[in-house]
Amino acid sequence: MSDDPRYRLPTSPTPIAYRLRFEPDLDAATFTGAVEIDVDVTEASPAVVLNAVDLELEHASVELADGTSRTASVSLDADLERATLHLDPPLPIGSAVLRARFAGTLNDELVGFYRSTFTDESGATHTIATTQLCATDARRMFPCFDEPALKATFELTVVVPPHLTAFSNAPVAAESTLPDGRRECRFLPTMQMSSYLVALVVGRFERSDVVDVDGVPLCVVSTPGTSHLSAFALEVGAFALRYFSAYFGVPYPGGKVDLVGIPDFAAGAMENLGCITFRETLLLIDPKTASTEELQDVAMVIAHELAHMWFGDLVTMQWWEGIWLNEAFATFMQYLCTDAFRPEWNLWVRFNLQREPGFAIDALHSTRAIEFPVRTSADAWAMFDPITYRKGGAVLRMLEQYLGADVFQAGIRRYVADHAYANTVTADLWAALEGASGAPVGEIMHTWILQGGHPLVAVDDGTLSQSPFQFRAPEGPSRIGSSWQVPVRSRPLAGGPPVAQLLGDAPTALATPWPAVVNAGGSGFYRTSYGAGELAEIAAALDALTELERAVLLSDTWALARAGVRTVRDVLTVARGLGTLVEPSAWAVVAEVLETLDRFVDDADRPRLEATASQLFAPVLASLTWSPSADEGVLAPVVRGRAVRVLGTVARDPAVRAEAAARFDAGGLDGDLAVPVVEVVASMDRPGDLDEMLRRCREAKDPQGEERYRDGVTSIADRDLAVTTFERCFELFRAQDVPFVILRLVMNPVGGAAVWEALAASWEATLAKIPPSMQFVLGLGVSTLIADPALAARIAAFHRDHPIGTSQTRVEQAVEQMLNGVAFAERARPDLALALG
Repeated sequence: MSDDPRYRLPTSPTPIAYRLRFEPDLDAATFTGAVEIDVDVTEASPAVVLNAVDLELEHASVELADGTSRTASVSLDADLERATLHLDPPLPIGSAVLRARFAGTLNDELVGFYRSTFTDESGATHTIATTQLCATDARRMFPCFDEPALKATFELTVVVPPHLTAFSNAPVAAESTLPDGRRECRFLPTMQMSSYLVALVVGRFERSDVVDVDGVPLCVVSTPGTSHLSAFALEVGAFALRYFSAYFGVPYPGGKVDLVGIPDFAAGAMENLGCITFRETLLLIDPKTASTEELQDVAMVIAHELAHMWFGDLVTMQWWEGIWLNEAFATFMQYLCTDAFRPEWNLWVRFNLQREPGFAIDALHSTRAIEFPVRTSADAWAMFDPITYRKGGAVLRMLEQYLGADVFQAGIRRYVADHAYANTVTADLWAALEGASGAPVGEIMHTWILQGGHPLVAVDDGTLSQSPFQFRAPEGPSRIGSSWQVPVRSRPLAGGPPVAQLLGDAPTALATPWPAVVNAGGSGFYRTSYGAGELAEIAAALDALTELERAVLLSDTWALARAGVRTVRDVLTVARGLGTLVEPSAWAVVAEVLETLDRFVDDADRPRLEATASQLFAPVLASLTWSPSADEGVLAPVVRGRAVRVLGTVARDPAVRAEAAARFDAGGLDGDLAVPVVEVVASMDRPGDLDEMLRRCREAKDPQGEERYRDGVTSIADRDLAVTTFERCFELFRAQDVPFVILRLVMNPVGGAAVWEALAASWEATLAKIPPSMQFVLGLGVSTLIADPALAARIAAFHRDHPIGTSQTRVEQAVEQMLNGVAFAERARPDLALALG
């Protein structure tokens, strides 16, 4: 928790209820408003301090409990994002009502109360007013006590033109027409909640049919002409509401649920109570044309946000250092819920891939602890990264599997019941889980939450030991910790139930006699290092492992190869043992290995790499063929797509390239082959394909089609076209997408270095066009640049000299990943011929 009083509001007064009125002018991109806040005054004071930024405040007053009113003068502090209401005489102890009028701009920065636009089928442009108030941007919309612990109820009223509709957290209480023809819409008061969860969306929208979920109205809200893409979201939403009500043992705490697609949206989605906002690509989808992973992503994001209705909205962190717990838990729950929704997707196996970005950053010396002290708004924003989501979610999964799913659920139910409508710190969750399990949860979890890094668990002659995992030795200070309380689960290689043990500082005998699988079930957030003989024994018996255990073995061996503990040859030995298994996560790791090697392989060794890629993936595609069969599993299309992409891009297989080009030229790409075909065609660098992808991107019938062709544009294997696309990106793409377009262009294997040079040359001008909350994305693309050492040093120096606020840590991590990649390439290149056979 912050101990700096400059960044904390005084403890008195505290809010009880807000009554807010907004009048947005969408054409002028402005809004006016009025606020009344019922407060409880516990200390007499000559001033009331609230949060406000980028607002004009006027006509402030305070009404006392006896009905008398006092006018207040207002001073603003832009640096501390505060408004102070000065009173003479001082405000007495008791109840009071604060009143103020305010005005602001519907900004283009995708935070606060902001502007979004869309173009209809006739080509007309329409403006939307919408909100994104997390973490500390409610103060940009209205003066408020903008700290998560200062919960209150919120009753919103909005005045809009008659042709527009409005949506907020609560159901509509009343609507009326004003004398000037505008419509006034008043919403019911919300439950007691934090200010960052307030939502207001105004514009031309259409609603799907309303689904009654055990008394809770659920619908999808989207721009006109898109409601036909809402059926899948409604199915997922209804399942998730019922699932979480049962899991938490508490009914849904709001009055309704609107799932709202926003054309311009910085994040993936936002858990505003009852009015959840989304990027359209993560809400609106056509199951007939979408890929399996696109459907999975939509389902998991909806589940993630609905999990927040309980864990985050009903029970909320006391201060911003607890953001990790909200987001990590929702990440864990999205898999738990979606796995129940579609068990055949085997999502806990895919989770191995999803946690890899957390593993990758956590092995850097620039990593961070999951929970760290937060003082400012900028500090809070630094929490929204893979350490919070990926590592945090994985650590909770590890704990759940160690304690047992039923025991873990009992602890969560206790936590939610004890703290409903209130605020907590991390220790409250550990206490609830300790009460349910009797295990020393806090003692274990402190080693995972309060220090960076994760362990390498070594298996040597039946003994377990741990050491910090790192890709390279530190050249300066390191944020990687020293030791952990490691919940290790192992089982006999021949089969049998897992045995749990806790590995501390001292080497410990493995609880399961050798030969054994360490990290049985694959839920442990640590790397496992087998001795050379033991690894060979495991690799020779891959069929004795579960699908997730095979994926984990591959991921660990690949990570150890990049760290210099194992070799590329070791990774490929394990990969060859997969045969033609239909396992998307395992093959995804193999694809990453080959695509990484493809970035730095010498011309002399390229034929060997192409042959290796073909040896691994050609049998897979031959067994699956290009066309789905009636009896294949639901995940076969994912593996088929992986095989096509690797064979077309790394192996440069002429037949695969010809088939991909024919399918692309025929148009109408959809399903699991759409993205791989676009990627293969992009790698072929045929004349005219860039313009064709841009055309298809503009004319796409759904958000997923737009995204797959946009990504194809950034993958064109032509240096000059990549640079030209960068120079035109603000002309070609929406503001919400431009940072990610630049990110992917810098990652382009052919043109990435040239794009980075162009970006560096126009850094300030480019940065000025990007919403501040997204500027750090521009620095992330260098993570995969395996450049020559001189260019890498220049890139590192540039980003060191051009920091981006507290998000600079993310950029530093990308630079360290780049430097690690350069070191790995230099180490692996001399022996690549031997590794590739």
